[in-house]
Amino acid sequence: MEIGISIALILASLLMILLVLLHKGKGGGLSDMFGGGFSSNFGGSSVVERNLDRLTVITGTVWFVCIIALGLLMRP
Repeated sequence: MEIGISIALILASLLMILLVLLHKGKGGGLSDMFGGGFSSNFGGSSVVERNLDRLTVITGTVWFVCIIALGLLMRP
């Protein structure tokens, strides 16, 4: 059980890093480096940003639940 939750935590952490880097920042940042053409075409599209926000929140929730579950399982 602990191994499964640990694997889920690692995957959620990596996905969270990727999603945060894809967000459009004030100065562009890495999101423009990886998807500059995409963000310039759809920069005004609130649907793309809203879906990215939702996916980031869901991933963050999964990450948080994994942390709590591991903490409860590893208690003495």
